[in-house]
Amino acid sequence: MNKTQMAEKLAKKCDITKAKASEVLDAIFDTKPGQGIIAVELDAGRFVRIAGFGTFDTNRSKARMGRNPGTGEPIQIPAKTHARFRPAKGLKDRVAK
Repeated sequence: MNKTQMAEKLAKKCDITKAKASEVLDAIFDTKPGQGIIAVELDAGRFVRIAGFGTFDTNRSKARMGRNPGTGEPIQIPAKTHARFRPAKGLKDRVAK
């Protein structure tokens, strides 16, 4: 499902226009700087917990040595913060059939 399809389903389920549904999805999921509720919270180092669905948070990986697969030469991989999602028990149980 893509964003347009999700907006259509949201519009039908909540009896709103497709444009309004798309606007709501943008307000939640947008990744432009300063936009999107989830991205703004993660930028600030906070987490977003949606009961029964899951938690969005960040994780910091350490700097480490790696290897260039083409040449075999050792390279330094810098430390990095990345976003992660951990599904809640309710979502895990529903998907695991």
